[in-house]
Amino acid sequence: MHVPDGFINAPVSAAAGVVAAGAVAVSLRGARRELDERTAPLAGLVAAFIFAVQMLNFPVAAGTSGHLLGGALAAILVGPYTGVLCVSVVLLMQGVLFADGGLTALGVNVTDMAITTTVVAYLVFRGLVKVLPRSRRSITVASFVAALLSVPAAAVVFTLFYAVGGTTDVSLGKVATAMVGVHVLIGIGEAVITALTVGAVVAVRPDLVHGARGLTAPLKLKVGGELVDAPAAAPAPAASGGGSHRKIWITGLVASLVLAGFVSFYASANPDGLEKVAHDKGIDKKAEEHASADSPLADYGVRDISDARLSGGLAGVIGVGVTVVAGSAVFWALRRRRTSDAASTEVHAGEPVS
Repeated sequence: MHVPDGFINAPVSAAAGVVAAGAVAVSLRGARRELDERTAPLAGLVAAFIFAVQMLNFPVAAGTSGHLLGGALAAILVGPYTGVLCVSVVLLMQGVLFADGGLTALGVNVTDMAITTTVVAYLVFRGLVKVLPRSRRSITVASFVAALLSVPAAAVVFTLFYAVGGTTDVSLGKVATAMVGVHVLIGIGEAVITALTVGAVVAVRPDLVHGARGLTAPLKLKVGGELVDAPAAAPAPAASGGGSHRKIWITGLVASLVLAGFVSFYASANPDGLEKVAHDKGIDKKAEEHASADSPLADYGVRDISDARLSGGLAGVIGVGVTVVAGSAVFWALRRRRTSDAASTEVHAGEPVS
């Protein structure tokens, strides 16, 4: 659903950029509260994984494909604020390096694909978790539904952008019907990918999943005829947890590299939902050439490498590497800032009052 340059006019694109910048600023502050020594490394990996899976377009209808948006997956794994930043990092890498999603439309894409999907998915997820039984299966079910609804929600937001800033004269009703219709189908694929990924991580390390925190209810003991909370168990040795954490990170990174570097060659070549609707309805009549069209990695291929499999695979591997480095740098900096702020607060709290 990457919106190219020229679909939305300059004033609305600029306004969307202001909204996106404000949301990213808020998310930077919020992510400092979400990130800890367990989730900070995972956040950079989540961004890289989303980049990799977005290269795997899957067929959804005749001549149309879809791909993961990733907002639901990121919000559930690392939290809504950090999730917005994860998807925003991916969109920035795609726009600058791979000419995917217009640079003047970056604000539109961040608002649509990062903010909308993350907020909608997390609100739905939290609502379902409150009413479903506290179990791992409930986390998976809630992830599926949240991801499913987040995609048509993004389609609705794009339609609203088009309604106020579209550069072509196309019936709004036709755009809305086509966009929501095809993205409901894409949402099913998003839901399956999200539920499988969240379920896999919850099965191994539920403590790493932001949405699964507090999943296990405290053990009750009967004392004097009344049920009371049992004493908390001693924490597992740090070395054991660290080793498991490293295994998760390495496994996730290897999976991302394989998906982007090899499996992506077998992805559907059909246009995605927005591209198909834009072509069929005439929204793309005023589309502009991407400012990074001459990038060495434009269109997810390495320039001057004629072998399509090698070119696409190498571009995917580079993309995963750049995204995990950029994302990890951002999230580690936020984590260090949180630690520094906490230490400063403790120092000031211990100072005598003059």
